[in-house]
Amino acid sequence: MARGKLIVFEGAEGAGKTTQIRILSERLTEAAVSWVGVREPGGTPVGDDIRDIVLHQDEELTAATEALLFMASRAELVAREIMPALEKRSVVLVDRFFLSTYAYQIVGRGLPENEVRAANRLATAGLVPDLTLLLDVHASHGLERADARGKRDRIERSGDDFHARVANAFRQFTDPKWQHSHPECGPIKLIDGTGDEATVHARIASALASAFPQPFGSIES
Repeated sequence: MARGKLIVFEGAEGAGKTTQIRILSERLTEAAVSWVGVREPGGTPVGDDIRDIVLHQDEELTAATEALLFMASRAELVAREIMPALEKRSVVLVDRFFLSTYAYQIVGRGLPENEVRAANRLATAGLVPDLTLLLDVHASHGLERADARGKRDRIERSGDDFHARVANAFRQFTDPKWQHSHPECGPIKLIDGTGDEATVHARIASALASAFPQPFGSIES
């Protein structure tokens, strides 16, 4: 049975994901394309509670606890929001998915890859994104953007070395060999995240229209 498209936006802190999802959603609405937007962690009552714990409380969390909380939020989001929307043939735009777990918790925190991947298979029930758009900006530039939004959250406060590891991990994910060995991630497209909002959006629209003329051909300017 045909289903909708699962489009994931990824990137380090301040990459511009949220802004670009907003612009894309506006274009989809104008084109009368059904879409749903969700974010990680969050998007469900349980997920929103987890978001508060993971990002906005001062208590220290072990790396394993942090990863498993993200997984719990993801399991709820996939079952209650993403899969139902895909079954209705909607486009689902996700602000972060499991590439962030691989970057932040495996590479950034140093958790064992095999165990994290196994937990992710449980959380996603084997769901594979149709395309992940990886917005690339330099780590320091991204953190400057994040600072402009206001006080840093718990993960944003993790230190420059941590964020450099995360940014490097995201770039590693675009390597064809890495993608071949991680089929659960689906295709990943690197998008230059530098420049003004309209410029970055044009790159995104072009990538989407090239990959999926339907339903994204109508949004390419």
